[in-house]
Amino acid sequence: MTLTVSYFAWVRERMGVAEEEIVLPAGAATVGDLVGWLAARDERGARAFAEPGRIRAALGGAMVGAAAPLGDAREIALFPPVTGG
Repeated sequence: MTLTVSYFAWVRERMGVAEEEIVLPAGAATVGDLVGWLAARDERGARAFAEPGRIRAALGGAMVGAAAPLGDAREIALFPPVTGG
């Protein structure tokens, strides 16, 4: 299955791209699995996802945690924590 991954803020800067299409690797069933795979894939992923607990994700516009199943999602957004004021 092809998945569009969008990166924001410093995650985008470290990945070097704003968005990419990937073929979901076998065994990647959750957001956490995907983040782990991205971290292990190459140096830029290792930098971007060195602290996976800090990464936030949105599937279908809804915030989800690392244990959320990817299911039949076609796109995911990954970004650092957001603060406001």
